[in-house]
Amino acid sequence: MPTAILLYSFHHNNTRKLVEAVQNTHNSIDIFDVTKDKPDLSGYDRIGIASGVYAFHLGKPMLRFLQEYLPADKETFIIYTYGIRKDGYTDSTKQILNEKNCTLLGEYGCLGFDTFGPFKLVGGLAKGHPDEADVKACVEFVEDMIKTNIS
Repeated sequence: MPTAILLYSFHHNNTRKLVEAVQNTHNSIDIFDVTKDKPDLSGYDRIGIASGVYAFHLGKPMLRFLQEYLPADKETFIIYTYGIRKDGYTDSTKQILNEKNCTLLGEYGCLGFDTFGPFKLVGGLAKGHPDEADVKACVEFVEDMIKTNIS
């Protein structure tokens, strides 16, 4: 089943680190940077959505991309990095997926180095993340997502 991962990773490239590890393990997965690419996603069975968390949501460029370019009726999964653990980071994304009748297979979120706003004053949060364990867990998560067959 063809799989693509849409990527938005800006500040410290925490999410990019995860997605690059996934691609190194599964080179058949296509990666698209939503700030540069406008791919035709109709030929993909599964679409991963990978973004850092910015102001308690996945990045606005990712949300705009999904609204404009994500085809309906796709199987999807979400990968995200954050500085502080909190519920609700993917709520806006899930709303878009629901509006497009997409199936959410699962989510993987982990710590990512964060120096936004006041965190910069203290040298940042989650230094060293994503670490090797985070990367390994993400690769395993994606392996599970591409093995899942609910179509």
